[in-house]
Amino acid sequence: MSTVSPPSPAPRSSSGALAAWGIAVLVIATVLIGALAPARHASPAVSAADDPACLEWTDGCKVCRRLAEEPACSLPGIACQPGAPQCLSRRDG
Repeated sequence: MSTVSPPSPAPRSSSGALAAWGIAVLVIATVLIGALAPARHASPAVSAADDPACLEWTDGCKVCRRLAEEPACSLPGIACQPGAPQCLSRRDG
């Protein structure tokens, strides 16, 4: 009589460990790319006072005019809350 031994279990594959290492490498690579990649910043908006084509601007409290020497501004009211600068008059061209 022959004795038949039960089949030996197949060697357990290491696919779980391989998947865990793959995920770890992917996370590390993503963090490194995020930390080392150059950041893209929007260019700052040009203020009306910094725009050479703007001859007169206001922030709702004072009015400024570009003169040959330097800009000249009116005095704001005591309780005025300034807003965003707006160009009132532009140089043609």
